[in-house]
Amino acid sequence: MPTALITGASRGLGLALARALAARGWALLLDARGPAALAAAAAELAAHTHVVAISGDLRNSAHVAALAAAARELGGLDALVNNASTLGLSPRPQLLDYPLDALADLFQVNVLAPLALAQALRDQLPPGARVLNVTSDAAVEPYAGWGGYGASKAALEQLTSILAAEQPDWRVYAVDPGDMRTQMHQEAFPGEDISDRPPPEASVPGLLALLTEDHPSGRYAARTLVAA
Repeated sequence: MPTALITGASRGLGLALARALAARGWALLLDARGPAALAAAAAELAAHTHVVAISGDLRNSAHVAALAAAARELGGLDALVNNASTLGLSPRPQLLDYPLDALADLFQVNVLAPLALAQALRDQLPPGARVLNVTSDAAVEPYAGWGGYGASKAALEQLTSILAAEQPDWRVYAVDPGDMRTQMHQEAFPGEDISDRPPPEASVPGLLALLTEDHPSGRYAARTLVAA
């Protein structure tokens, strides 16, 4: 039974991916900040597969260590999916007005936390394991007002590329899921109707392709991939 750790798994893309993997027989190690929402997700998924759920803040080293210990008890991981992310401040300030302490916190969640997990889990990710870092087109497109979030995702993409070069035995991916109808996307556009955006489930087949097929390390747009 393959095993995946998914961060930010209590809602949105993380939960949609967890549901798809559970249906395919993957064991799941799930993380999210909200204990109640994570417990509800775990209870749903436990009807289909083995689930371990640990709530906490990925900025906290003790939480990262708890996830690593759980991965070890599960016998290691076939995939690490760094999905947890933060938009940062909303409404989104321009860069010249961005409080630097808030920007530092955004980088802590979107860049340093994925690296901290990879470091903690290095011995639980055997050759052939997948490390999938969820990114955004804001990492490569200069959208006004998206400087904080976009800069953090650009940093995550470069981190992903270098990790792939340094760890050729893994498959290391930066994957852009595209616009989605999620809570974080709504926070990016407060007061606007985002009902025309696709649901997170529309991006899941591309993520499954990266987790189950033999694509080389690199950057991918989820909706250009089709799972086998």
